[in-house]
Amino acid sequence: MELSLSSSLHSTTPASFYLSTNSTSPPRQNLGLFSAAASNFSSRVLLKFNKSSILRQPRPVIVKSQSSSEITNDNDDHGFVLEDVPHLTSFLPDLPPYPNPLKYSQAYAIVKNTFVSPEDVVAQQIVVQKGSPRGIHFRRAGPREKVYFKPEQVHACIVTCGGLCPGINTVIREIVCGLHNMYGVDDVLGIQGGYRGFYSQNTIKLTPKLVNDIHKRGGTFLQTSRGGHDTKKIVDNIQDRGINQVYIIGGDGTHKGAAAISKEVEKRGLQVAVVGIPKTIDNDIADLLQNHFWLTQVLVGWQVIDKSFGFDTAVEEAQRAINAAHVEAECVANGVGIVKLMGRYSESPFYLEGQGGLLEYVEQRLKENGHVLIVLAEGAGQEYVSQSAQAVNGTDASGNRLLLDVGLWLTQEVKDHFTNVRKMEINLKYIDPTYMIRAIPSNAYDNIYCTLLAQSAVHGTMAGYTGFTVGPVNSRHAYIPINRVTEKTNTVRLTDRMWARLLASTNQPSFLQKCEIVRERADKETMEVIDDMRITSI
Repeated sequence: MELSLSSSLHSTTPASFYLSTNSTSPPRQNLGLFSAAASNFSSRVLLKFNKSSILRQPRPVIVKSQSSSEITNDNDDHGFVLEDVPHLTSFLPDLPPYPNPLKYSQAYAIVKNTFVSPEDVVAQQIVVQKGSPRGIHFRRAGPREKVYFKPEQVHACIVTCGGLCPGINTVIREIVCGLHNMYGVDDVLGIQGGYRGFYSQNTIKLTPKLVNDIHKRGGTFLQTSRGGHDTKKIVDNIQDRGINQVYIIGGDGTHKGAAAISKEVEKRGLQVAVVGIPKTIDNDIADLLQNHFWLTQVLVGWQVIDKSFGFDTAVEEAQRAINAAHVEAECVANGVGIVKLMGRYSESPFYLEGQGGLLEYVEQRLKENGHVLIVLAEGAGQEYVSQSAQAVNGTDASGNRLLLDVGLWLTQEVKDHFTNVRKMEINLKYIDPTYMIRAIPSNAYDNIYCTLLAQSAVHGTMAGYTGFTVGPVNSRHAYIPINRVTEKTNTVRLTDRMWARLLASTNQPSFLQKCEIVRERADKETMEVIDDMRITSI
């Protein structure tokens, strides 16, 4: 069976299309066949090529169905898979391309290779073994030789959703300035108050002059909110206003909303490009002091992207609180410092009392070093806190579960143990810098990173791509299908070397070896339960 489609990716020979249900490996098993009945082209699509060439100019391609057995037996391409992003021409085949005005830009006047080659891709896996398949690749981000929007016809909008994060204002600024300075776009609208701002008529016209210095401020210039997503109302407003480029800044929940908007736009046949810019302050933390004790596994909530903006700034600010608690603890006899950081589902399992428990370990550290510092995630130990306080059921507007204050609970437990049980005097200081961390302006590194993300998003939308997010994959910026970064939350494997490096750096114990509950679960599922502990973005 053959099906003729128009796509932005072409080859001189027929390409084979596959719809994959497996997010972490090349399409070998559990593949759903992409047939004529599968009309939703914006779904995550894996492209497996019979030859390594990736199209050079827009024209129709022949899509040929192929069984999964044929994938396994076909070794001509050495297992090369392109996980492509949707293009406007996939559902608007008559959309004309235009020469990219970037070549006339003053900034790019001296650049020799202004445009990214259509054959440039970024590999998801760079550590491979001899004879292993080439694996999944993504389109390299950057300007294309052809664009699908005339600058004077662009009506763009920017919206920020979810919690605050350092760098949001920098992304807003660089989108506005990038559209204006690189492509000559003057019509950019700011949607105020998150998704609900679309249908609440809360807007502001954004110009380079207006956003010139907003990167020096924390928070978001456009205000934000959680929830409020109504796909039909949002797309109705987009259509009524004549908006044809939508830039959405937010976390995984926000990106799910962006995916829904992209699908609805395609369903209505609108020339509207939708792009997400990933936002979260979570990432792995490895630079630790010897006397720190961590009950956190803070990790970026995206499985493909190296990290999202704001992380370096957040670590820098969190370090101030951690250092302050450390100084307070080491300057007194039997000093105990406790610092709570954000991390809703980022806790390592632990237990409090008994042999090998947290309290015993704290006492041991006090005897050896005279002080101890504990850093914990806000989601740690919720099963213990609920036993001594009234449990809070329900979720916030973003669907995140409501949490009890584990920091105050642990502070009281440590005080009670050493005062009433061990009859030992301690000096304890508790610091909660969570909302201070996310409200500060981004540092120089994150400002540069935000600029790259924003400009990559602008280049992608002008080139006609839609339903994608931007970010570095193995340090190379790429375009990634939105569904790829929202279909599954990232995980921290407590049995992997990353967690082992943290344990080795802090010299703290691994409760996995002693906790009876965890051991019982591990016996049943051979540590898979531990490995599947969820980490989500803020």
